[in-house]
Amino acid sequence: MAVLINVIFILYALALVAITAYCLMQLDLLYNYKKHHRQLRRGRRAVMPGKEPVNDLSDREWPFVTIQLPIFNELYVVERLIDNIMQLDYPKDRFEVHILDDSTDETVDITRRKVEEYRARGYNIAQFRRTDRAGFKAGALKEAMQHARGEFIAIFDADFMPRPDFLKATLAHFEDEKVGVVQTRWEHLNENYSIITRLQALQLNVHFRVEQKGRHAGNYLLQFNGTAGVWRRKTIDDAGGWEADTLTEDLDLSIRAQLKGWKILFLEEVGSPAELPAEMHGLKSQQFRWMKGGAETARKMLPTVWRSELSFGQKLHATMQLAASTVFVCVFIMGVFSVPLLLYWSNVQLGSTLLEYCYVGMLALIAVHYTANVEMQPGNGAYWKRLARFILLFPLFLALSMGLSLHNTVAVIQGWLGKKSAFVRTPKFNITGLKDSLWNRKYLARRISWTTSMEGLLAVFFGYASWQGYESGNYGFLAMHLTLTLGYTFIFYYSLRHVRIRR
Repeated sequence: MAVLINVIFILYALALVAITAYCLMQLDLLYNYKKHHRQLRRGRRAVMPGKEPVNDLSDREWPFVTIQLPIFNELYVVERLIDNIMQLDYPKDRFEVHILDDSTDETVDITRRKVEEYRARGYNIAQFRRTDRAGFKAGALKEAMQHARGEFIAIFDADFMPRPDFLKATLAHFEDEKVGVVQTRWEHLNENYSIITRLQALQLNVHFRVEQKGRHAGNYLLQFNGTAGVWRRKTIDDAGGWEADTLTEDLDLSIRAQLKGWKILFLEEVGSPAELPAEMHGLKSQQFRWMKGGAETARKMLPTVWRSELSFGQKLHATMQLAASTVFVCVFIMGVFSVPLLLYWSNVQLGSTLLEYCYVGMLALIAVHYTANVEMQPGNGAYWKRLARFILLFPLFLALSMGLSLHNTVAVIQGWLGKKSAFVRTPKFNITGLKDSLWNRKYLARRISWTTSMEGLLAVFFGYASWQGYESGNYGFLAMHLTLTLGYTFIFYYSLRHVRIRR
């Protein structure tokens, strides 16, 4: 037993160190992000936020653009999507819209009617159907390239509503011939709908401010986020085109393009509103796809990254970016293995002391999330309101993240092992306001998965560990175990609640 507990401690310590290292890498991105904004304030950049280059080209001189809309069973949002895209402020004869429709339900007919409506009004719009979903989204994008006439390819998922000036605001940045991709910042149509959407926004704001702009400012590799961005057609072809061997075809192509010498430009000042998953199973499917796809892309691309001519710092940050999903495995190991250490190891104080030393990583995490959600959100209410909201939400965000660690660990392990699975899309329900309801909606989960059952058991497991730590007077793990209890209970409760919604 002593040998087993010592092995458990070593694995626990390694997981804790890996989590701390990841958090410190986030701190480096925060440093670059804040340095970038200091330079902007001091006037060292020719382009200031909100002062992007204005291209005074005439209608005839604007480049021809293909807008691709890959969809699958989106009956609640497809009309909204098409109407929004057709209102872009861009010369009608300088763009075409291709709806890549793999749907198997009423979405097909809804899309057909909207296409006919806009074609009758003189717009260049078409609906493309495939005989099967081979390659899922990546397969649809790859097949659609043979129909695309645009010098530039703009891509939007079904839940996005870009602003009218999107194309002009992004295309103006392709004057640099080495820019292959322009990615915009995601905004949230329904951030205040529920606690689930608020917590998602908290994390996505970090990615679309500190991480993306921090990598940009630090000259590290960036990523196209699958939607709300524009590709130079030549870049896609040069990088080898869309490939369907990972669930994150966007990240995969981004890395291949940058290794070919192309640049990705991130526009923090250009926001693209989108709908966040409003129910737990949609959030879980999205997380599974992102986590597994990240591991698959890491497995595929890390050897190429380390053989490349990138600098050591670029390779290190690329590794952390590609392996980021693996942090959830470390969180799961740290949580589960801390319980036997608490119960059976006579030298448990060493384990809790190590946890305390690694709180520096927690401080880094707080700093990153504070910057993205309080400091850099001046239009989202008074400062004290933003700060109060952050103080209330951040502990819940930690609990949610830790509660998702089992679900995401399964995804990551499958990704690293090369186990293939279908592209499970995240359903959207046109939920944008507090009055919108999920009742009687299609696409909702119809059964409880085994991971949900395990999440319920883990809530009890960590609740027991919290009680044992309190009863024994050993409080070193208490905060972590209480957070894990809350997180798994939160995930389990909403998984049950949303599967039981009336249909």
